[in-house]
Amino acid sequence: MPRVCHFTGARTSTGRKIRYRGRPKYQGGIGLKVSGLSRRKFKPNIQRVMAVIDGKPVRVKASTRAIRDGKVIKPLKRKYGYTRLQKQASA
Repeated sequence: MPRVCHFTGARTSTGRKIRYRGRPKYQGGIGLKVSGLSRRKFKPNIQRVMAVIDGKPVRVKASTRAIRDGKVIKPLKRKYGYTRLQKQASA
């Protein structure tokens, strides 16, 4: 399974790391010069979580941003207050 969030679609993206040398003009120099460009990757913080999807608990990959924003609805660990009447009503 790839590193992709099930809810937001966040995935690994690419970019550059830029290295500068010199003094800025406002400090009396002649300006910053780019002395190096290198490729890099930005990876989202992906976690494997149990989430309720279509009424069933499923293990999916979700970004921590989706978990914090409340897009991931986690299943109950126990059925609290599960009584005989509720059991008969569901049957």
